[in-house]
Amino acid sequence: MADRSSLEAAKVEAAIGNRILAEVGLAAGVRASLGHVSMRVPSAPNLFVVKGRGYRMDVLSRMRPEDMVVCDLEGSWVDGPPYSLQCSEVKIHSCIYKNRPDVVSVVHVHPDYVVLMSVLQNGLKPMAQEGARLVTKPLPVYPHTKIITSEEEGQEVAGLLGNGEACLLLGHGAVTASSAGVEGAVLAMVHLEHQARLNYMAMCAAGPNHPSIPLHLAEEIALARPEAEPHIKARLAHVPGGRPHGGIWTYFREVVTADM
Repeated sequence: MADRSSLEAAKVEAAIGNRILAEVGLAAGVRASLGHVSMRVPSAPNLFVVKGRGYRMDVLSRMRPEDMVVCDLEGSWVDGPPYSLQCSEVKIHSCIYKNRPDVVSVVHVHPDYVVLMSVLQNGLKPMAQEGARLVTKPLPVYPHTKIITSEEEGQEVAGLLGNGEACLLLGHGAVTASSAGVEGAVLAMVHLEHQARLNYMAMCAAGPNHPSIPLHLAEEIALARPEAEPHIKARLAHVPGGRPHGGIWTYFREVVTADM
């Protein structure tokens, strides 16, 4: 049984994650209702909360904590608003949570450039700092475009994802998963779309064999530790709580919760 405060906190985080996908343009226009963010309930790891279906206004930008649907690891509806259904592709979430006890949040959405590059099948290569780690190795591609509704299909996606952080769906979108909560999964999707956009632009400019950041330089990005440098370390000794975090996520949280 989920602790009430833990459950409510998960609903808040999932609702914010859905709104941020809309805020950054990954669920806008014709895709305004397409996609969903989920979060595992910390006090009940066999349950997760997710954007559902059946809302009067079924778009990610309008989601509120009380709109979140609670599901189990079979994708069955456990609790939620009386009008709600679990999302049609709930098996993406349930199968990943079932196979990956480390995963705290799962995101599925239909970003333009990710979709385009999945069809062009030119692969994604590191083109910028932001999200380079996601594409230092070839991403798996689920070879079907239909929505994922069955246990078998969900397990296929979970299997392709493996221990990774991202998986492409041919002509459909992508899935990201993170042990770092909703922030980790949503920002992984944002960065994945950033890399896909730059790959598409590079392919248009220089062809399918366009240059990219060399692998060893892309791998260096993850090794940077500014807080270990003497000039930063000296200042951190006087900063309560150490190096501040938040950055872009704190900003987007503030923007999308203004009317929540």
